[in-house]
Amino acid sequence: MHSVPDLSVLDGASVVVVGGGFGGLSTACYLADAGAEVTLLEKNEQLGGRASRLERDGFRFDMGPSWYLMPDVFERFFSHFDRTPSDYYGLTRLDPHYRIFFKDGDRVDMVPDIEENKETFEAYEPGAGEKFDEYLRKSERNYEIGMEHFVYEDRSRVRDFLDLDVAKNAWGLSLIGSMQDHVERYFSHPKLQQIMQYTLVFLGGSPKNTPALYNLMSHVDFNLGVYYPDGGLGGVVDGIVAMAEELGVDFHTGTPVEEIRGRTGAFVVRTPDEEFLADYVVSDADYAHTEQELLPSEKRQYSERYWESRTYAPSAFLLYLGVEGDVDPLAHHTLVLPTDWDRHFEQIFDDPAWPDDPAYYLCVPSETDDAVAPEGHSNLFVLVPVAAGLEDTPSLRRAYRDLVLDDIASHTGVDLRDRIVVEESFCVSDFAARYNATKGTALGLAHTLRQTAIFRPPNASQAMDGLFFTGSFTQPGIGVPMCLISGQLTAERMANTVGE
Repeated sequence: MHSVPDLSVLDGASVVVVGGGFGGLSTACYLADAGAEVTLLEKNEQLGGRASRLERDGFRFDMGPSWYLMPDVFERFFSHFDRTPSDYYGLTRLDPHYRIFFKDGDRVDMVPDIEENKETFEAYEPGAGEKFDEYLRKSERNYEIGMEHFVYEDRSRVRDFLDLDVAKNAWGLSLIGSMQDHVERYFSHPKLQQIMQYTLVFLGGSPKNTPALYNLMSHVDFNLGVYYPDGGLGGVVDGIVAMAEELGVDFHTGTPVEEIRGRTGAFVVRTPDEEFLADYVVSDADYAHTEQELLPSEKRQYSERYWESRTYAPSAFLLYLGVEGDVDPLAHHTLVLPTDWDRHFEQIFDDPAWPDDPAYYLCVPSETDDAVAPEGHSNLFVLVPVAAGLEDTPSLRRAYRDLVLDDIASHTGVDLRDRIVVEESFCVSDFAARYNATKGTALGLAHTLRQTAIFRPPNASQAMDGLFFTGSFTQPGIGVPMCLISGQLTAERMANTVGE
């Protein structure tokens, strides 16, 4: 197992971390544990980045991530600090993991019982049950090798891939081709293909532009399980913040950073009210925003044209709804999928438009947690992936809200329209304003083949010594577990750089 190298060279160093998302929180924990003096500056009033919360009239919504996946990553993270997740929050395994409504009237549950899932697959396509087993074996191998030798290892330079150990472990991994090609080799039925590919939405890609390596997500989904942490993902943020404070991290919320500049032997990080001095700076803010808006032009690694040319993960149209009564038969995690979802992905990546036949996700935490809604009410949010940079106006939102609520009623049988007592929306312009997100992306850089591993921006600036980056733009990429790991990789890179 990969272990975190000695970070003690950072003992006594002063570090300012810009941004309190999972990447920033994780980096801050590793640095503080190593003895660094860590100050974290967060633009918004809440910590957690996109994993913030909305509380209104007795309803509490996770505004961002809502799936607790890869529990092994959280266990490994806390164990570095001689703690466990259970020191800070409890977990409930969901059953079903999620429910899918296909828009042709079909409905299916994916559950913790693998044999039951095999029977479901077999019912759609003769032989698919055995193929499901075979697919999961491949997925598990990719996960174990991929995590140990690629995700937990900082391989951000070409030379990091040019050794025998990498070649040996890469042998047999699904490194070439798309997820669409890979899944088609196992399953012919389009619904089975969709079930194996829906997790790509969490990676910000489509079946045609995401590398086949990410079939490892099926091991995450089916073998490792889907959980709900006490208090939702906000409860996980609270736990990590509590641990960070125990480790000595100094937090400043409501403190937007306006400029990062170097001076002899140190940095000056300017906010509206004061300047913070530090030996090193780590940015967990949007990478493009950091470079284009916070740094002097001569200290930027990339041009504006570079950032314009990137493929961004989708943004999202979100409705946070407090509803009278129950919302059966919706499950805690519910997916509503068109029988042909190619058009939705085309309207995200190829020809940006508001999806006219959307695939979307419904999260109903009140199915599991009574504390997120008043008695007799349900808490849910609707998430429709939409193109980053899409035009987002109040009138467009109103029209799309009506389309989505009509679609939910038509395809799940749950009519929310006359029962809504609390309603908020969040979309492209909100992601841009609240999180300084480039083009209003909800996630960061998509995991296309040209934006995976060494092709993602580095976690150590090549233009400004002592400036580092963490979070979803860097390695290993998008998602809460990946951002936790990015904090470890950034701390390691800092230690290696300081120790050179």
